[in-house]
Amino acid sequence: MKVVLRPLKELDAYSSYHWRNDHRIWAYTGKAPSKNINLEDELAWIRTVLAGQNEKRFAICVGKSAKYIGNVQLTNIAANQAEFHIFIGDKSMHGLGIGSQATVLLLNYSKIFLGLNEIYLYVHKDNIPAINLYKKCGFLFFGYITENILKFICKL
Repeated sequence: MKVVLRPLKELDAYSSYHWRNDHRIWAYTGKAPSKNINLEDELAWIRTVLAGQNEKRFAICVGKSAKYIGNVQLTNIAANQAEFHIFIGDKSMHGLGIGSQATVLLLNYSKIFLGLNEIYLYVHKDNIPAINLYKKCGFLFFGYITENILKFICKL
């Protein structure tokens, strides 16, 4: 399935606010919403992050229709490095290799267009599918941040 990235936009809130209320998706993130997210909350969040100066946020889209199924982003961009995040909200798209494709696309963008040389991420130790994805895409284990949180780094 073809994966493309495009800049995140306000209209994406109409899909993404549903995902943010699915607690199964947030099981290993440590950043689950503390309340039920409505459309207005999600629109406000998207407006805020789109205004961010040291981050790049993209929608993950698949297929001929370019269906929006999740987000991939770089945050804390500084000193030739950035923090990586990925989220596939449409659970029917889990396990299809989409996360790997989106990760590689963003890593290439990071190197070519932003001139970054290191991308890092944090992941829950029990999130084995994510850890396997990161290793497949060139991230190397760096160490434990806490008892449950691992840090991985990818040199570009």
